[in-house]
Amino acid sequence: MSKLLIMTDLHLTVPPATIIGLDPGARLAQGLAHAARHHADADRLILMGDLTHHGKPAQYARLRPLLEGLPWPVSLMIGNHDDRRKFRAAFPEAPDAGGFVQSIIDLPDIRLITLDTVDPKARPRHSGRLCPARMAWLTHALDTAPEHGALVFMHHPPVETGFTGMDAIGLTNRDEVQSLLTAHPRLRHVFAGHLHRTISASMGRVPVAIFKSPCHQMPMCLGDPDHALSVDEPGAYGIVLVTPRDVIVHSEDFTLPAQTAQSH
Repeated sequence: MSKLLIMTDLHLTVPPATIIGLDPGARLAQGLAHAARHHADADRLILMGDLTHHGKPAQYARLRPLLEGLPWPVSLMIGNHDDRRKFRAAFPEAPDAGGFVQSIIDLPDIRLITLDTVDPKARPRHSGRLCPARMAWLTHALDTAPEHGALVFMHHPPVETGFTGMDAIGLTNRDEVQSLLTAHPRLRHVFAGHLHRTISASMGRVPVAIFKSPCHQMPMCLGDPDHALSVDEPGAYGIVLVTPRDVIVHSEDFTLPAQTAQSH
């Protein structure tokens, strides 16, 4: 069995700047400490983009020391709040596939495919896109996946969610991406962020899991055209277990008060 940890939408700022009164760096440090305490046996941590709030060098500089000394290798992705050039300057060791922050990681029982959905010329702003070069790269990554299959990780979800404002800044070629993904029999699951909510969905036979942020969340406001609403709900990270037969997805609200389990 493989165990993966997933965090998305970190939105790091530099003190004294906060987001709705929360310090994203402190929340991330709390989440990493919780994950290290309870899941040191994980195979990898994947950070699915929006690493920073404004894509500034000082914000990336704050992130690097938070990732040192962790018990797992870390895969970095970028999101619409990131700046690809400034990210590369801060993390030159990050994967590069044709100029994009993408990677293929083969574990013994699953292939991990991390995608770069950022579009610097996005209209509307903050939406994402997989250009023809990235679509071709993804096709090859899936076509060459081992028999035990692949998982795809992307910042912008490939599905509409009912959050009108957030869906408006989703993938601008969502239908094209869906068609590509659902055509591949070895794709087992898709993971995304961007919405700051825990959401389960499907594209035909392909399941999709969307994760909350370690920091601030989108309120339950289906149909609202505003995409910039935030509430101080518990911070969370994802735990994904992969067996030859199943993919199991958990969400851990790590900022809730610690509880002592009792038999009943």
